[in-house]
Amino acid sequence: MRLTFLGATHEVTGSCFYLEACGKHILIDCGMEQGRDTFENQELPIPAAGVDAVLLTHAHIDHSGKLPMLYQQGFRGEIHATGATSALCDIMLRDSAHIQMAEAEWRNRKGKRSGEKAYVPLYDMEDALSTIRMFVSHEYNEKFELFEGIEVRFTDVGHLLGSASIEIWVTENGVSKKIVFSGDIGNINQPLINDPQYIKEADYVVMEATYGDRNHEPPPDYVSELAKVIQETLDRGGNLVIPSFAIGRTQVLLYFIRQIKEEGLIKGHDNFKVYIDSPMAIEATNIYEKNIFGYFDKEAMDLIEAGINPIKFPGLKTAITSDESKAINFDDEPKIIISAAGMCDAGRIRHHLKHNLWREDSTILFVGHQAEGSLGRII
Repeated sequence: MRLTFLGATHEVTGSCFYLEACGKHILIDCGMEQGRDTFENQELPIPAAGVDAVLLTHAHIDHSGKLPMLYQQGFRGEIHATGATSALCDIMLRDSAHIQMAEAEWRNRKGKRSGEKAYVPLYDMEDALSTIRMFVSHEYNEKFELFEGIEVRFTDVGHLLGSASIEIWVTENGVSKKIVFSGDIGNINQPLINDPQYIKEADYVVMEATYGDRNHEPPPDYVSELAKVIQETLDRGGNLVIPSFAIGRTQVLLYFIRQIKEEGLIKGHDNFKVYIDSPMAIEATNIYEKNIFGYFDKEAMDLIEAGINPIKFPGLKTAITSDESKAINFDDEPKIIISAAGMCDAGRIRHHLKHNLWREDSTILFVGHQAEGSLGRII
């Protein structure tokens, strides 16, 4: 057994590990680097066609974003993940391909005037769609034989719907070893999804450490803090604009806002409107609703058994087309606008910032990490 670290060793994005065992070549994650590119990922030491399988911890692009490029370069094996991860990658990889193609079109249009060499995207939509068809879904805690001498199990780690640590048992030449890839481990007591399920033994552990360089304070009362901001903004007659990541963070916000509405924590603004202005976030929310059993925690399941959808409520509106997005700013009523991208570097959020940043009665509320160099961090 031999393990090579290809990405996310000096930085926290671009996760990719290469495992050689039992004559097979396996990748654990195949992520895209995001934000400032301080350290270049190592090249895969074999042709992509030589990779036998990929094991995927979760759907975020810094763990899955280069899978279509791997396909484009010749990979034709299976991609193993949980069912929810497979479903989320369907939208994540299509969206990533769209971004790649749009950036190439913009660069080539701009570069044509100066005679620059044509820019080729990392991959296109056909590569993404072909990659999506290669996914094989598994349940949590289902131990399966990947290849002779190699067994695998996905364990819930509460980071994102479907996220997992991956346990791998390798038996070679009569010797058995267990290696664990932690993936991104979530915090406890998060809404909707289960708390991390801990793995108690392994011979080797490859640990992600995105937030391992800081002490974590007890979390605030998110519901009361959010309700306070909503109340103050609506009282001023302004809009509460929230740049939010389409998958994970948006659904948590909907969960909190549903609770705020249900408990009547906002006074004087009955049935205030909440817009989700992100086609990707809307698709992701639909996937959350279809992947309840085995993924949602007890609190969320109790609501569902009582006939309550934990992420839907009166006053929730969606904007899919660009015309629907633009129309939001012609609605004079005070409202909440949840829009992607979470770091404000692209997407419809920039449109809403343009219409609201200058308004003294409006609020821009950041609910996620803003990487160095991002527009969100600058604001």
